Amino acid sequence: MSGSLWLKAESAGLDTLPAVPRPRPSWAAADPIDELTTRLEEVIAAAVHPDEIAAVLESDGMTDDHIRLTYGRENSFALAEDLYARVERRYPEPDGPPADPWHTGLGGCLLRGLVFALPGLAYVLGAPLLAGPAAAPGLPAGTVPLLAGAVTGWVWNQALSHRAYSWLGLGDRAAAARTLLRGAPAGALVGALVAFAAAAAGPGEWGGAVFAAGQAVYLAAATVLLVLDREKALLGALAPLIAGTPAAHWLGLPDPARAALLGTSLALAVGLAARELLPWTAPAGERAPKGQRAPAGERAPAGRAAPRLAASVPYGLFGLGTGGLVLYAAIGDVVAEGAGASVAGPTAVALTLSMGPAEWLLHRFRSESLAGLRASTSARAFRRTTAVTLSLCLTVYLAVLLALAVTGTLLWPGAPDIGGTRLASLLLIGTVLWAALLLQSFGAVLTAAVVCGAAAAAQTVALATGTGDPRLVGAGVAGSAAAVLAVVGAVLLGRATAHRT
Repeated sequence: MSGSLWLKAESAGLDTLPAVPRPRPSWAAADPIDELTTRLEEVIAAAVHPDEIAAVLESDGMTDDHIRLTYGRENSFALAEDLYARVERRYPEPDGPPADPWHTGLGGCLLRGLVFALPGLAYVLGAPLLAGPAAAPGLPAGTVPLLAGAVTGWVWNQALSHRAYSWLGLGDRAAAARTLLRGAPAGALVGALVAFAAAAAGPGEWGGAVFAAGQAVYLAAATVLLVLDREKALLGALAPLIAGTPAAHWLGLPDPARAALLGTSLALAVGLAARELLPWTAPAGERAPKGQRAPAGERAPAGRAAPRLAASVPYGLFGLGTGGLVLYAAIGDVVAEGAGASVAGPTAVALTLSMGPAEWLLHRFRSESLAGLRASTSARAFRRTTAVTLSLCLTVYLAVLLALAVTGTLLWPGAPDIGGTRLASLLLIGTVLWAALLLQSFGAVLTAAVVCGAAAAAQTVALATGTGDPRLVGAGVAGSAAAVLAVVGAVLLGRATAHRT
């Protein structure tokens, strides 16, 4: 018994028994790590990484010295790993269905598509007022100033809408109204001046210039009402056109009656826009429309910077590119072949009307992508879910566009047949428009504007130089643009961070 109690190195572990777990005596102190585990169980169960637990420990004031003395671990990270391993993962479910900021009703989107397309009745109703000698290059009289004014209005009002929406996004409705009050009349003036400048191309264009001036005023008023969510009011302003166009077709209204119907719709649109804007013209934006009170959230906090003007420029360019593609789809044959060709009116109407379903499907995609982001457990699964949702939404949109185009062709007297190259071109242009709108909603508006603008420019050069068949060129240009947007969309939408709201 006088030997050493420590084993010799060479005999260590030779005649030892395996360790037997022994229950802690009732008089022994509780394990401090068990107590800490019990106290932080909910936090530990919800953690996705031990570092989250380490952050909680450090925020609780535990130093490494305290952890070594109390829990026998080197530091907070070692203790966090131990705690993480002791508790099974339990991620809490939300109390209710998650908020969906992209949810929107189908009815409102269809109404917007309708008010986008119904102004086209003005050209049908006012066609006799534009009668005159054909203009170069074989276009009907008045076409040149009408197109010049329309393109100018699209560019200006797209940029103006973005700036007004930027103010609305900051909660300052008064500033948005003042932006529209200054920008809408200026846009109408610029559009009218461009139309009159274009009318100098020929003696028979002045009637078209006057019509284009009214068109510029209407576009300005419609922009105000659409930005301020007054689609129903705008639909009411178009009621004279809706009622007068069938009467003019069946009864043959005289020119003064046609002009009166056009003027009535224009006056209603301007009056409704003025009613929306004028009550917000107080310098500080404190005055609200009668019967309303400007909520505190709609007033600009003191010292806040205004949205940058340059940020709205890409949206104007986007309007130019997309508008050019729609125009070429409608009158490309006339520009290339002269007065003997037919205007593809049903194509333009179908593309315009389809913007309502396109908007709803865009919101639907954003909503489903958020749901996929919550449900997916890996980046690959999320990309797969996003690709399936995107393909489904695009397919539905193209089906709607095809149905509208076929229906319009059957109902439109003298409309060119839709099939073959013309049909392929229409579907490719629809793909470009919807993909560009989708990229715009993700903040990639400059990319979408450049692609659409380049496509419209390429088609302009081809028509001006007589290169190739106009239909084949149009289909090729639209197909190339669709391919570029598909690549950009795959890169952008495959990243989960792009879908954060």
